Order: sequence, then structure tokens, then C-alpha cells
Amino acid sequence: MQDHPIILSEDDVRRVLRIEDLIPAMAEALRDLSAGAVLQPLRTVLPVSEHEGFLGVMPACGRALGAKLVTFYPQNKGIPTHHAMILLFRLETGEPLAVMDGRLITEMRTAAVSAVATKLLARVNTKVLTILGSGVQARSHLEALRLVREFTEVRVWSPRNADRFARELRLHAAASAEEAVRGADVIVVATSATTPVLRGEWLAPGAHINAVGATRPNWRELDDEVLRRATIYVESREAALKESGDMMAASKEPVEIGEVIAGKQAARASADGITLFKSVGIAAEDVAAADLVYKKETERVSQ
Repeated sequence: MQDHPIILSEDDVRRVLRIEDLIPAMAEALRDLSAGAVLQPLRTVLPVSEHEGFLGVMPACGRALGAKLVTFYPQNKGIPTHHAMILLFRLETGEPLAVMDGRLITEMRTAAVSAVATKLLARVNTKVLTILGSGVQARSHLEALRLVREFTEVRVWSPRNADRFARELRLHAAASAEEAVRGADVIVVATSATTPVLRGEWLAPGAHINAVGATRPNWRELDDEVLRRATIYVESREAALKESGDMMAASKEPVEIGEVIAGKQAARASADGITLFKSVGIAAEDVAAADLVYKKETERVSQ
């Protein structure tokens, strides 16, 4: 029995957390959430208007108990736009177990959840991956999605830094979002856009989309045609319909991905259909990821 909570920096988290371990942990957390085995209120978001930022408070109780405090400052330059801390407590007694940096966990769990959705929803014979964005989410999604599908071509587009990102990772930098998207099998939308950057008219039959940005009610990253054409999947129906401007504009009932994992809802209905996984990021994911980190760290220390 530890007598005080352990403190884990981002480097400590990086040392023990592997994306290949995180993907099944996220699938388990999402299945539990849809089965009603996780208590998770909607995220509380406090605007820090003077500095164009936000503070989010995200508690959850399932197989583990904890909460994430996360800041989002989209105008940050030279430092990440997201920073976070996650607090983990012993489920049986409420004792504090760990305080850990949550920035890397947020980055990795977002991509791991997209990998869960891609494994379930994307066609098996995918060839072309397109990433709209060139930040940390673009990088983490590239790593995670390559674990669940094989790609012969990866394209990237973003308003800034696409050329540098493409050179570093040996990808193809597209001249426009449309050029990047046309003919793609899997598309990741990971920008800081507040107005649509992906248009439905560009989508090839059978495309799968992972959209992980625009997590405010008045923000959009997908146009109406994307929403009209796609079968839409989400982490939490309640969170998506309250927090996502895209989902508010969709005017259709989304399917929770946890229900697909459990076999209660169908995945892809046809080879030519468009599937969309719209992620807003939820506390159940963060707490499950933090629990994984805590277990890996305690195993490491005890060896």
C-alpha cells in the first residue's frame, strides 16, 4: 500500500505507455461506457476569454476513478495548444493514487480511439490515408492507424507546416485539402478549424473519416454534405450531441462505437457507404488510459 500518490511527468508517461496497449484499453472503455458501466457527467468547460482559452473538467468512474483537468488555448505558438493533468484515485477507498501529466495521454488516447473506430469501420483493403492537419494529432494518428490498416500512400494537407511535416515523415504533401481527400480510403480531420475543411463532394465511395477537432457547439470541421452522406459513430451520444457543432448540424441519430464493439450495432453496412467517427474526447478514455499508465509504472518499479 503506497503512502502517497505518485507523480508522473510527461517523460514518465512516455516511458511506459505504448499505443499498441492503449488501443485495446480504449475499446474496453468505450464498450463499458455504452453498456452503462461508466459514470461520466458532461465535461464542464470554463472559458478563459481574456486569453482565448478554455479549462475543461472531466471526471469518470468505471473500472477506475479519476478526473482530467485540461486547458485548450488554440492561439498558442511554440508550445502545445493542449495541456492537462490527470488525477487517479483508488476505486475502493478514494485514496489518491497518482497525479500525472495528461498532455501526452490526451494526444495518444485520441489516436488510439480513432484506431479502434478505423479497425471496425474502414474497409479492409485500404490503400490511401489522408491527414488534414500537421500537429501532434496528425503524428499520433499516423502511428496508430498504421497498426490497424496497411497504407501504400499517405497524404497530408494543412494550412501551415504540411511541407515540413511531410518531409520529416516522408509523406506526400498535397497542395489543397481537396487534392489530399480525393480518392482517399481513410481520412483524418485533425485541425484547429472552426469552419468546415472537409467537403462531402470530395469523398470517394467507401471512405472512412475520423474527425477529432471542432469540439465546441459553435465550431465545425465538416460540411453539411459530409454529414448527409455518412453513417455517424461517436464515443458518447450525449457528449457528441451537446458538445459538437458538427453533430448538432447533422440532424441524425449517431451510433455509439461501444455498441459496435459489443456487437449490438452493425459496423459498415456496404462497401460504398461513407462512415464517420466523430470524436469529442471523453473522460472515460482519459481515466482508463491513466489507469493503464499507473499499472505499467507500478509493474516497472516492482521489477
